[in-house]
Amino acid sequence: MESYKKEFIEFMVDSGVLRFGEFILKSGRKSPFFMNAGGYVTGTQLRRLGEYYAKAIHDNYGDDFDVLFGPAYKGIPLSVATTMAYSELYGKEIRYCSNRKEVKNHGDTGILLGSPLKDGDRVVIIEDVTTSGKSIEETFPIVKAQGKVEIRGLMVSLNRMERGKGEKSALTEIQETYGFPANAIVTMAEVVEHLYKKPYKGNIYIDDTLKEAIDRYYKEYGVGGF
Repeated sequence: MESYKKEFIEFMVDSGVLRFGEFILKSGRKSPFFMNAGGYVTGTQLRRLGEYYAKAIHDNYGDDFDVLFGPAYKGIPLSVATTMAYSELYGKEIRYCSNRKEVKNHGDTGILLGSPLKDGDRVVIIEDVTTSGKSIEETFPIVKAQGKVEIRGLMVSLNRMERGKGEKSALTEIQETYGFPANAIVTMAEVVEHLYKKPYKGNIYIDDTLKEAIDRYYKEYGVGGF
């Protein structure tokens, strides 16, 4: 596992973004872990988050894109932070773009924030986590309506590795439905590999009991490695 992935897992734990216990998800599933990207609130956290996203995007998509699109609302700070980090790490100026939930009809009008999308733009979509793929259902037509743009792929922070609407993972469903790759900074399998029975700052975050709960969860809902 790449060192930045290990650092990112620890960063999620330190930030209180990745938690373990018992959580009821929007889907109604009872999960032994929960990720909430809304926990990134400080300047230092957002700077580091942008760096991890930038490294993962560079690993998966290289420099062959022009715009980072972050769907409202959580995708807005993600796209801004990652655009800045990408410039600092790789010396490439990319643009950020996000959508508004409501069309603005005065001043800076329209549905978009940041850079307009234009014909020929190559776009990477950036989100926090995708469980069902519902966000992409809303985002895809907005991006494609702006012109002849190419969506190079989707990047999320954590691949939960569980079924989406059918029997495949949400990221796999997105790739098959829309025809572009979908990747994550880390997978839940990598989280378990890094934290199971391994002390971090004096704590064992995934012990045998929690590992059993995770295994039960993935026996019921998991795909691709669990």
